Amino acid sequence: MSQPVAVVTDSTAYLDPAEVERLGIIVIPLQVIVGNRILDDGTQIDASEVAAALKDWSPVSTSRPTPQRFADAYERAAKLGATGVVSLHLSAALSGTVESARLAAQDASVPVDVIDSRSLAMGLGFPVLAAAEAARRGAAMPEVAAAARARAEATHSFFYVDTLEHLRRGGRIGAAATFLGSALAIKPLLHITDGTIAPLEKVRTATRALARLEDLAIRAAGDRPVDVAVHHLAALTRAQTLAGHLSTRIPNLATIRVVEIGPVVGVHVGPGMLGVTLAPALPSPLEDPPNSDSPPSSPSANDPSPHP
Repeated sequence: MSQPVAVVTDSTAYLDPAEVERLGIIVIPLQVIVGNRILDDGTQIDASEVAAALKDWSPVSTSRPTPQRFADAYERAAKLGATGVVSLHLSAALSGTVESARLAAQDASVPVDVIDSRSLAMGLGFPVLAAAEAARRGAAMPEVAAAARARAEATHSFFYVDTLEHLRRGGRIGAAATFLGSALAIKPLLHITDGTIAPLEKVRTATRALARLEDLAIRAAGDRPVDVAVHHLAALTRAQTLAGHLSTRIPNLATIRVVEIGPVVGVHVGPGMLGVTLAPALPSPLEDPPNSDSPPSSPSANDPSPHP
């Protein structure tokens, strides 16, 4: 390993595999439970399979990685030459993943700084990229961790779901439960705040929801250079349309990507979910970014989890 600090994350970061390989990021999968099968998120089951199961209202749940999987990853990094590890994960309010990582860190042979991103999907992925770029430049462990924390704190995520039922079943609905009484008549707009899913506003149609997501993203972007991810589950056309609009309306757009969320997060938000995550842009990397899988963007794939 050519860099002294290893960066570890989980599969809910939804990073492009090319980015993961280029930056040497170690990704620990969460699990999806379908019947009596426990499958690794993104490798043994994909988003389309989860979307199909949810449309049929088949029972599907998720689980955090075991501490041993993190322990193995930390030791692997140490054997490859890392003198420290920065381990960033999805919100502790939404999953026990951070707890597993912290348990493993206690007995690691090198120092491990476990960071709760207080977000998920590219709300986690963007801070991971900030840490990985700092590590690739040869930054010390405190600087790598500080880069991740600073970007996480400045990241904003907005999304809507076709139904709150999947969030309710998974116990991830939080304050958004206030929307349940009129759930059949509305399309809920939600956001991630303080590490939890909270209500923003109600709209009547998917078309209006897409328009409001666009407005919210433009307002959050302001005049600063930003990187943007448009997330979806089984809603590629709408996601590409939204990405196209944002690419022309955000004045200092650095990069934009369209990312289909993976199985773990998909279990909790359901098909039709559409979201936007914005983060302060990073300085241009030394190499070209990975090619996009949609309009003006570069995709990625991974997944998040609820409390086991």
